[in-house]
Amino acid sequence: MKQQIIRWGMIGCGSVTERKSGPAFWQVDGSSLKMVMSRREEKAKAYCAKHDIPAYTTDAAVLINHPDIDAIYVATPPDSHHEYALMAAKAGKPCVVEKPMALTTAECDDMIAAFEQANVPLFVAYYRRSLPRFKIVRDWIEQGKIGAVRHIHWTYHRAPNPNDVAGLENWRVNPDQAGGGYFVDLASHGLNLFQQWFGDITMARGIASNQQGYYAAEDAVSASFAFENGVLGSGYWNFGAATREDRVEIIGSEGRILCSVFGDDPFVLEGTEQAISSIDNPDPVQYFHVENLVKHLLGEKIHPSLAKSARNTTWVMEQILAR
Repeated sequence: MKQQIIRWGMIGCGSVTERKSGPAFWQVDGSSLKMVMSRREEKAKAYCAKHDIPAYTTDAAVLINHPDIDAIYVATPPDSHHEYALMAAKAGKPCVVEKPMALTTAECDDMIAAFEQANVPLFVAYYRRSLPRFKIVRDWIEQGKIGAVRHIHWTYHRAPNPNDVAGLENWRVNPDQAGGGYFVDLASHGLNLFQQWFGDITMARGIASNQQGYYAAEDAVSASFAFENGVLGSGYWNFGAATREDRVEIIGSEGRILCSVFGDDPFVLEGTEQAISSIDNPDPVQYFHVENLVKHLLGEKIHPSLAKSARNTTWVMEQILAR
């Protein structure tokens, strides 16, 4: 791209774009959000008025093919990522889709092939790969602060969502829209982050269950997996527990690292030296992710969350859920 401002079109304007991503697209240098799309005209119109966005539409094709739009951000549930991404590839425009990348690995493969043919990049919003908070963990690992890494384990559990208990509609626990339940929605963040630290996951097995019966998707998952560099991993996720815990333990030959995926507590190094790291996330949390998107599109660096690594995350979750 020759111009120094990337003009974005955003498909979907739900809560994630209000709090986590949308503001970054107009705050980052070299980035401008020019148009939004929602099937509900009143929602798109209100979003534009609130955030001073110049244009909106109810037709994704209009946004994707608009001559004043350089790149596409798909901020919809996973069941539409495949469709909108293929439209962007056909238009020859770079695209970033929210996570997880798609409903299935087969859909991911279609998307990757389309963008390779179009010779434009496809990104996925695994924004933790761009956060300084997690870079310190990668640095500790790469610097040998805990020796050779042997194993990583993630425990995540929390109380039921009151809206689910009340039987309210929730696309995040509708497998047809989300590809699964909260495991797919939330565990994907951590699994993808672990891939950044240790490489792709090459083997995964799991047991999934619906223990509460509040919705169709799984609400309890246990898994074991192996990374391409030989590190082993395991995890436990439950969405019907009495308390909340988010704890990652990275075990090495000379120590360990304690951290979390979603929490704000300091990260702890207990190894060849002792250290505590507490780095606040930016506001909005996707700021560095979007900054890296712009730098990639302007030829300044390679974004850390491209489609192939995100495809591996979707494949891993399919293996764990035994689909």
